[in-house]
Amino acid sequence: MSPDRTASLSHFAFMPLTNFSMIAFTSAIEVLRMANYLSGQELYRWSIISPEGGPVTASNGLALDTHRADSIGRPDIVFVCGGVDVQRSTTADHLSALRRAAREGIVLGSLCTGTYALAKSGLLAGYACAIHWENMSALKEEFPDTRFLKELFVIDRDRVTCTGGVAPLDMMLHLIARRVGTSRVTQIAEQFIVEHVRDTSAQQKMPLVARLGSANKSLFEVISLMENNIEEPLSREELARLASMSQRQLQRLFRDHLGMTPTHYYLTLRLRRARELLLQTDMSIMHITMVCGFQSACHFSKSYRDAFGVAPTRERRQQVAPLAKSAGPVGPAKYSPAMHA
Repeated sequence: MSPDRTASLSHFAFMPLTNFSMIAFTSAIEVLRMANYLSGQELYRWSIISPEGGPVTASNGLALDTHRADSIGRPDIVFVCGGVDVQRSTTADHLSALRRAAREGIVLGSLCTGTYALAKSGLLAGYACAIHWENMSALKEEFPDTRFLKELFVIDRDRVTCTGGVAPLDMMLHLIARRVGTSRVTQIAEQFIVEHVRDTSAQQKMPLVARLGSANKSLFEVISLMENNIEEPLSREELARLASMSQRQLQRLFRDHLGMTPTHYYLTLRLRRARELLLQTDMSIMHITMVCGFQSACHFSKSYRDAFGVAPTRERRQQVAPLAKSAGPVGPAKYSPAMHA
């Protein structure tokens, strides 16, 4: 997106899907609210929309009232806000609304798993994007024409995609900086007690990195090799050679830091990938077997059962209902969808 177009963004629309992430949604909107508050003027306004209007319930049980998407005029940018069980939450009406916005030349974005809805709409083909790390493997398989990056947020031409949690706060600060200036961005960050604003080069911290810290560069290098070679697993000899170490060093590295052999970790990694695909896509079990590097369905099924205590065919049949359905109705707290200053 050009700097001039970024600076011209003033009307933000947010399209929450059922079971959306409230923290991602509010992290984005609060930046706009604080920018207005500190400047003493209405620099930004926002609308909460859905295809038909009415309440939309978040994954925490709270509900937002929404306007009909076609009743708010033409926003400058529309963010689709995802969360739990995004495949079921994304309806044909959502896809139609997003495609209509794209035809009108509106910038499109996403928060958390909302990237799935953009990809499902066919609006990310040929684009680079970001999505929460938990969903990345499954979407890479389902949408091969889209580049899924590990960055916290990605701006690629007229698409602005962001991961979940509090990452939308960093993304929104980046978006408004061209208009409000770096001093104001610093003031907003200070109001939210944010010591460091992350930029487009910041990557998601995967659970392993968070647990082990940044000192184990060699370990991360080997694990990265494993993650990038799931369908055709590398041998222990190949891993050691590519990481410029001996096989004995490789064994000791995994034993000291992870308490297991490289072979065991590699198998666990492939099985986790298989489980993501099993629960988040409609890929056949045979296809999952192949893309996760197993030579036979029998070997895959036995390994999966040993790891998770249930056969893959049974796990797929026993997928739980969406969180909102299982939790039952919760007394919703209403949030006005009016355009706020």
